[in-house]
Amino acid sequence: MSDNTIPPADDQGAEFERLLQYLKDARRFDFTGYKRTSLMRRVNHQMQAVQVSSYEEYQDYLELHPDEFTSLFNTMLINVTSFFRDTEAWAHLRGEILPALLERKGAGPIRIWSAGCATGEEAYSLAICLAEELGVEQVRRRVKIYATDVDEEALAEARAATFHERLLRNVPRDLVEKYFENSGQRYTFTKDLRRSVIFGRNDLVQDAPISHIDLLLCRNTLMYFNAETQAGIIHRLHFALENSGVLFLGKAEMLLTHGSVFTPVDLKRRFFRKVVTGGRPERTMLPGPGPVLAAVEGSDYHGQVRQEALNSSPVAQIVLDAESRVLLSNQRASALFGLTTREVGRPLQDLEVSYRPVELRSHLKQAVSDKRPVWVRDVEWTRNGSTVWLDIQLVPLLDRGGLLLGTSLLFTDVSRYRQLQTELEYANRQLETAYEELQSTNEELETTNEELQSTVEELETTNEELQSTNEELETMNEELQSMNDELQFSNTELRERTSEVSSLNGFMEMVLTTLEAGIAVVDHDLQVQVWNSGAEELWGLRQDETVGRHLLNLDIGLPVEHLRPLIRQALGETGERASAVLDAVNRRGRSIRVAVTVSALHQPDSRTAGTLVVMTTVE
Repeated sequence: MSDNTIPPADDQGAEFERLLQYLKDARRFDFTGYKRTSLMRRVNHQMQAVQVSSYEEYQDYLELHPDEFTSLFNTMLINVTSFFRDTEAWAHLRGEILPALLERKGAGPIRIWSAGCATGEEAYSLAICLAEELGVEQVRRRVKIYATDVDEEALAEARAATFHERLLRNVPRDLVEKYFENSGQRYTFTKDLRRSVIFGRNDLVQDAPISHIDLLLCRNTLMYFNAETQAGIIHRLHFALENSGVLFLGKAEMLLTHGSVFTPVDLKRRFFRKVVTGGRPERTMLPGPGPVLAAVEGSDYHGQVRQEALNSSPVAQIVLDAESRVLLSNQRASALFGLTTREVGRPLQDLEVSYRPVELRSHLKQAVSDKRPVWVRDVEWTRNGSTVWLDIQLVPLLDRGGLLLGTSLLFTDVSRYRQLQTELEYANRQLETAYEELQSTNEELETTNEELQSTVEELETTNEELQSTNEELETMNEELQSMNDELQFSNTELRERTSEVSSLNGFMEMVLTTLEAGIAVVDHDLQVQVWNSGAEELWGLRQDETVGRHLLNLDIGLPVEHLRPLIRQALGETGERASAVLDAVNRRGRSIRVAVTVSALHQPDSRTAGTLVVMTTVE
């Protein structure tokens, strides 16, 4: 195509989404949770490589060229990693995190997971650190390092455990000699430690996490996903870790909005500890007509009737268990507060409804301690440009023995009655000037509070934008690093090939110089390609005077017009060698007889590349 530019994003968004869906259906690679900016940039790069200008055309190209999937996935899945990446963080891991983990585990088994391991350098770095702390034999007996990724090619390379010398630049020399076997410019990880590292495919978005993990590395992987997908992955990682487990992230990932599941151990170096959310098992999520879910063993007719009755109630209701975790909610509450299936089982204090439209945690504590209903009336809540007024009732649920079973939160919409009350107050304000002043002061205070809240929200939004920008920059940095590695590899191969060609040229030059006979190589157009020193000695023309010129136009003492039939015979279908003895005059002006032999030069595919002309003096 004459123009390989990619159309504007607003004209191709739907096409790009269809392409992602096609990749998911055809090859089971789900990229729908990845950030669109970096993902589109990488796909556009691959499209330009195959000279395709639209996503729709590229989808057709993939259907016609199945091999292109491999190149596309290699471009989309940026496998940038290295041994001991971010040296300061790894030093903290060896100096603080691992000793504490080993002391806590005693003589017990240790389970470590490297998620998004790419070609395995960080998994092997972990094995080296543990071998330095425990010894190789103890690592083999006690440690299992699970290394996973979605890229099968990267996993195959990781399993081979063989690395080029340049990839070990971050590994101290003594550790290289101790844990790697040298074979030229390639280094192979020692087999004794290799058995402790288990590689396998795992999609963090879809597949179940590995459980009972003591240390989990997921470095510069979350930054490729959008916020919603990140949240799902983080909860999987939380499930995977033991209660005292530690999460090690990349320098572009901070978990600022996930304080309910992970707390920083060292924020600068990106170490986080799991927050234990409770000892009860996860509840079973039962699908329903809306976002209403219940934690029950099964479902019967009466239970369904109770559930539908709850859903049909005009009052928004949320039911908490004895530990103030969300047990269920009806459709009215789900619509009012945006509750989804993910909120079931979470503590109320972690949800927005606990403090908006009003702070409920203190009232909930009062209702539970007093074991009697608590009312919070006339709560004003502005959302989506409209204002509603709520009466909130917190009712403790007790069994016959007075034991607390849970708490029911009822949100009654009293906006209509509030409107009538406002109209009445307006009439009263006409009569009571003092009340108007008091109300005005109250409104000013409420406005100030709203402004402060708005400022806080703006600051939070700015922080999230900065974090997103940081992740995008780190993504671009890794893309550039990946391209740089590819260029270095290509440059190394080019130097090796150039060296081989130079060596061959030198060898050929030595051979041609050694021969006493005059040698000339000509192509199909009879242009001289090679002119050796024997030919220079015989006819007195240097190589720079002959190469590139037509053989039959050379002014030498040989009757070159007699060479044409010999060359034609050698280049004929039979390819027979042709020879003749001609009278000539050498460079010194002496008359000589020259035996000329013309042979065809054949390429590996049997095609002729030209002819070899050998000129020898006959006594």
